[in-house]
Amino acid sequence: MNYVRKYRTPEGFSDLVMVSDGTYLTGLCFEGSEDIKDIGGEEKDLPVFTDTVRWLDIYFQGKKPDFVPEYKADAASSFRKEVWKLLEEIPCGKTVTYGELAEKIAERKGIRKMSAQAVGNAVGANPICIIVPCHRVMGRNGNLTGYGGGLKNKLALLKLEGIDTEGFHYPK
Repeated sequence: MNYVRKYRTPEGFSDLVMVSDGTYLTGLCFEGSEDIKDIGGEEKDLPVFTDTVRWLDIYFQGKKPDFVPEYKADAASSFRKEVWKLLEEIPCGKTVTYGELAEKIAERKGIRKMSAQAVGNAVGANPICIIVPCHRVMGRNGNLTGYGGGLKNKLALLKLEGIDTEGFHYPK
């Protein structure tokens, strides 16, 4: 059974939808994103939603939360989980490219090369936006590539984190 709760974001962002299995946060997506179109569930107050709201309140005040709500993504492959672990290592206020993530994975696996496209697919499948910061990943040469929550939200998140987005290239 899924449980859902809406989170009202500050102006300039789409609202968020939190999803839980009753214990863990299993989804955090911007309203209207492709990721949540088929997700339904009972609206319910849960401790994990309370923790997530507290985390988001701190984050949207421009501060770094000192805890992480309990979340899980059981259905994910080991490769996706490895990529998401790398996302967690990207410091607030910094960005990396898909290629840089691919190089890190190749190095950790002791292989010559890893596909940046495969990494991009794994990043795009991240079910816990913001907390697992997939918005900090860019395309080559400052290309602001797709984001499940919409490029408007990606830009707003990067600006909130103090990243100068003037040099980024993105579709208008």
